Amino acid sequence: MNTQNNLAKVPEVTFVFWVVKILATTLGETGGDAVSMSLNLGYLLSTGIFAIIFLVAVWAQVNAKKFHPLLYWFTIIATTTVGTTLADFTTRSIGIGYPGGSTLLMLLLLASLFIWHRTEGTIAVNSVSLPRVEVFYWITIMLSQTLGTALGDWCADSLEFGYLGSAIIFGSLLIGVALAYFFTGLSHTGLFWVAFILTRPLGAVVGDFLDKPLDHGGLELSRYWASTALLLAILACIFLFKPRAASKLH
Repeated sequence: MNTQNNLAKVPEVTFVFWVVKILATTLGETGGDAVSMSLNLGYLLSTGIFAIIFLVAVWAQVNAKKFHPLLYWFTIIATTTVGTTLADFTTRSIGIGYPGGSTLLMLLLLASLFIWHRTEGTIAVNSVSLPRVEVFYWITIMLSQTLGTALGDWCADSLEFGYLGSAIIFGSLLIGVALAYFFTGLSHTGLFWVAFILTRPLGAVVGDFLDKPLDHGGLELSRYWASTALLLAILACIFLFKPRAASKLH
């Protein structure tokens, strides 16, 4: 039996998966800000740059014959960086604000999940093995990352909870999702996507806490050094824990 035929092209959802996901979303915030703000390229041009990287990464991921941890997490990071600048462009440059941007992105995300489910009959991540399903998967992830950025900014800025307060809020919500996963009969697939969305605003506000000015409640660390440290932490997790591909849904 060819065991590769029984594996999806996404990693097993383990504790390390969530650690790397939070690190990647934090890197997306510091990396996105480094290009759009520190390099002063603006949200629209930065979104265009990251969108090209995202599309190339997805193309490589879809055409890969099996799960490759480095390629997978590079693509996740690409979704977080494009999500950061796209959310900032949507909520700030277009002028619809955090509530309007979050609502629009939520509707797009729900539409993506609905179409995916109607087309394939499931939105379970361990069904991701065929190119068509992978396209749904990556579109949904990109939208969830963009929505998460807008939610994080809304909570930290408009609702004035600040970066640490927002991190506590989103961290507590994630703990609640974990408890629901282990102690209730709620859909594990649904809880996965809720957790996936919530890790993005958590990473966003942690990233902002690291690199925003002191008078805005941040630590004012270098975006380049913070991004480098986060990238090294991600690589360490990948090489130390060697994530495996998830078993296919049958």
